[in-house]
Amino acid sequence: MTGFTQINNESAVMPGITDVWNARHRISKMVNKTPLVYSHEISEQFGSNIYLKLENFHETGAFKIRGAASKILSMTTEQKKHGVATYSTGNHGISVSYVAKKLNIPAYVFVSERVPDAKVDYLRRLGANVVIKGNSQDEAGLNCHEVAEREGYIVVEPFDDPYVISGQATIGLEIFDDLPMVDTVIVPLSGGGLLSGVAMALKSINPNIRVLGVSMEQGAVMYHSLRAGKPLELDEADTLADSLLGGIGLDNKYTFSMVKKYMDEAYLIPENHIAMGMAYVLKNHKMAVEGASAIGVGAVLGRHIESLGSNTVIIVSGNNVNITSFLHAVNEYLG
Repeated sequence: MTGFTQINNESAVMPGITDVWNARHRISKMVNKTPLVYSHEISEQFGSNIYLKLENFHETGAFKIRGAASKILSMTTEQKKHGVATYSTGNHGISVSYVAKKLNIPAYVFVSERVPDAKVDYLRRLGANVVIKGNSQDEAGLNCHEVAEREGYIVVEPFDDPYVISGQATIGLEIFDDLPMVDTVIVPLSGGGLLSGVAMALKSINPNIRVLGVSMEQGAVMYHSLRAGKPLELDEADTLADSLLGGIGLDNKYTFSMVKKYMDEAYLIPENHIAMGMAYVLKNHKMAVEGASAIGVGAVLGRHIESLGSNTVIIVSGNNVNITSFLHAVNEYLG
């Protein structure tokens, strides 16, 4: 892990901007740059230039392909032969399965019973060996590590891995490429791989850029862990932002420290405002995105963020949504 710098967390090392540039080069043949689009109505409403970073444009439908590709492409030929395993609320597993299929590597994905059928079906279409067990991502993770250790699979962590973090951080480089005057970035916050990577990359270029995290009201593990000063475990709850469910690991090595270091503020967003964000993206940008993707838009529309910058970017993280649930959620706001 050349270029990583020490942090005060056992022997863990934190990825730096050099590692992000390396990740960008590593994934360039598999991961395309995504659009940054100006959102007229919300910009006029709030008196700020507001842009959406459309990570839903990836072939897998979500930003997770960046981290998955960064990790798997860093593995040795011998490691790849054994196959990869992961645990996921859906999008990470989809991305790992997609990359593995491209490289002709066996993939095993462990999910909980909470993962929507649409994502499970997608995993199977990608050729993944899907194991459904438990009622939370934490339980799926325990199962994944037990089987991987026994069978010799390499585990591709959903977020708490320096190669995964560096892959997600390439979003920050793209934002700065397209909008050098960016001063505020709103990021969905779950395990912290996305936020820690993007924040580290952007603040390495301009420390004055504000990075704001947004989570759902119930089951926001990173949010409450930061308030407690240590990683916690929380029960998962039903939410439109199901991709943000899951623990951060009581033995978290990277993302807890990085989010604590780089994030400026965090907000909890109610379900009705998440639905409002989903409806806004559909009405104004003609795209159906999942709740976790629209939560940043919902945070702005619900006026949870008191001060927007002059040039604000909201990361729209993915589109792997159950259409029936989506239509039920947004119907009230489409009038």
